Amino acid sequence: MARLQGRVAFVTGAGRGIGRAIARRLAEEGARVAVTDVDDAAARATATEIGEAAVGLRADVTDPTSIRKAVEETERRLGPIDVLVNNAGWDKVEPFLESSQETWDKVLGINLRGPLNCVKAVLPGMVQRGRGRIVSVSSDAGRVGSSGEAVYTAAKAGIIGFSKAVAREVARYQINVNVVCPGPTNTALFKEVARDRPKLADALARAIPWGRIGEPEDIAAAVAFLASDDAAYITGQTLSVSGGLTMA
Repeated sequence: MARLQGRVAFVTGAGRGIGRAIARRLAEEGARVAVTDVDDAAARATATEIGEAAVGLRADVTDPTSIRKAVEETERRLGPIDVLVNNAGWDKVEPFLESSQETWDKVLGINLRGPLNCVKAVLPGMVQRGRGRIVSVSSDAGRVGSSGEAVYTAAKAGIIGFSKAVAREVARYQINVNVVCPGPTNTALFKEVARDRPKLADALARAIPWGRIGEPEDIAAAVAFLASDDAAYITGQTLSVSGGLTMA
C-alpha cells in the first residue's frame, strides 16, 4: 500500500545506514524523496539506487545556508516538502571526563542544532500549506542515558523536548511532530564501537528481549508509519524502537 503516494520527503543523513533505509522505505511507500547527506557522493548513490523517485543532494545540517539551498532545490525539482525526517547524527563514544569541548561542539552541532536548522527551513512552508509531518530520529540514549555518550545523550534528549514544544505550537496547522528513538542498531557507527568492544554486540543481543540488534529497516518502518496518514492523530510522541530493551 502506497501510504505516501504523491508526498515529497526530505531526509537528512540518508547516504547510508538508517537514513538510507528510511529514504528507501519512503520511496517504496510512494513518496518522492530528497536524499540529503553531507557526503554528496553517498547521497547521489542512494538516490540512484532508489530510482526516478529520488534526488541526491548535498546538505550539511550544521550550516543553515546549506540546508536552505537543499530545501529550495528539493522544492524546485520535486515540489513542496510534506515530510521532513531529521536523521543525520554523529557520536564519539568516550567517558565525559575524557571528552573535549571540540567534540561537544561537533556532537551538539550535528545532533541538536542540525534538526533545529532543518525545521526552521521547512516549517514555514508547512504552516503556509496547513499540513506536514516532521519525524526526528533521536535515540534511546536520550530517554534513559547511555554511558560513554553523555553529550550525545544531552543532544538526543534535546530533540525530544524540542519536538514536543514544536508539536504544541503547530498542531493547529495540522502538522504532526514526532520522534523515533532507536535502540542499538546495526549501523557503521555501531560496528565501529563493537570492533573496540568485541563482546558488546553479543551482550546487547542477550539483553534485548527480542533477541537481536535492531536493523535500519526496523527504524525506517516506524518513520514511515509516523509520516503517513495512519498517524494523523499522533503528535508530540516519542516511539522507542529497541526490541523491548527500554520500556520506560
